[in-house]
Amino acid sequence: MNNPWEEISLSDYESHMSLDSVRQLQTMDSLMKQQFEAYPVQTAMVLGVAGGNGLEHVSRDKFTRVYGVDINADYLKETQRRYPQLDGVLECVQLDLISECEKLPKAQLVIANLLIEYIGYEAFKNALLQIAPDYVSCVIQINTDTKNWVSDSPYLHAFDRLDEVHHQMEEKALENALGEIGYDKILRSCEKLPYGKALVRLDFAK
Repeated sequence: MNNPWEEISLSDYESHMSLDSVRQLQTMDSLMKQQFEAYPVQTAMVLGVAGGNGLEHVSRDKFTRVYGVDINADYLKETQRRYPQLDGVLECVQLDLISECEKLPKAQLVIANLLIEYIGYEAFKNALLQIAPDYVSCVIQINTDTKNWVSDSPYLHAFDRLDEVHHQMEEKALENALGEIGYDKILRSCEKLPYGKALVRLDFAK
């Protein structure tokens, strides 16, 4: 059976994420600006790039290559279409991070926002071992309501199958997992969202 993320339309995903009752797209945009600016790197990789939210903060003066990785080919086509100004810098890569991580190129910075929830700690560690970044910046969603981890919205049924691949995230477990492959936490920040949810940014360095 295919991955649920291959069936969710980008329109449904972005419409849901940008609702005032969800506010994840807007929050993530400002977080990604910080992530791209934070470290002295020239190459970066965004795992789970979707439609490219946040890529407008990529400076051609700083970055020589930014990889956008996703399992959904339609998402990547739209990302490429949206950012013609990044021609020659942005390279989109379609693959399944659980079964094809050996195909990942190297990069100095990995950005993984709301991604680890859908591949699990082990697959994320395997991806990092392949990419070999100096810095890793992740955003995970923390929920006080563990039964309803997708916020209510008119687009809710687009996400019905995500239960098949969703892993509940815990900060300490993520820290421990990355510590096992030589990454130490260097930053933590938290952005509160509606309905008892929060986005926690955790950065690590080798």
